[in-house]
This record gives sequence, C-alpha cells and structure tokens, in this order.
Amino acid sequence: MNGTAKTYTLLGADGRFYRSPARGEWGGHRGSKIYGRLDCPAALRAVARGGYVRHRVFFADEATAVAAGFRPCGACCKDRYQQWKTAREENRPWTP
Repeated sequence: MNGTAKTYTLLGADGRFYRSPARGEWGGHRGSKIYGRLDCPAALRAVARGGYVRHRVFFADEATAVAAGFRPCGACCKDRYQQWKTAREENRPWTP
C-alpha cells in the first residue's frame, strides 16, 4: 500500500474547489447551476451522452449546493424544486 488516502474534489459554498476525504452527497452541473441526487435519472442520461461530465461538480451536502448558488433539480428533487420556484416567484429566499 502506498499510504495515499483517496480524496474527492468538492465545490464549496464560496464556489471554490477543495479536496475532501469524504465523497460528495449531491451532484451538480456548473453551467446550469442545478444540483440533485447522485442517482438522478436526468443527470445520468446527460453523463451517458457525454459533454456533461466536464461541468459536473459535487457537494458535501445540500446546504453547500444552495449556498454556492445552485437550485434543486426538477427531475430528481421535485418537491424541493417546487418550493424553490415558489420562493423565487414570491421574491423571497429559499433554504432546503
């Protein structure tokens, strides 16, 4: 064994990448600023088509994704997306 521990690159609330020993709990797309579950069917289809992968980011938790300016996915986080959309229409902040 070489003694090197596995690390993951995550996106922080400040929009900067950092190394973490823990895998991210949420994934996102940097261009569209959308986050969702790691098993999101829409994201997995996009990954399979290619191109999407280079814009893929990961977050330690949902609060970090929101703090970084991402919104919930309408496909895998329907309830959260509707709450986010309503808050936006009412010009008020949204938190998960």
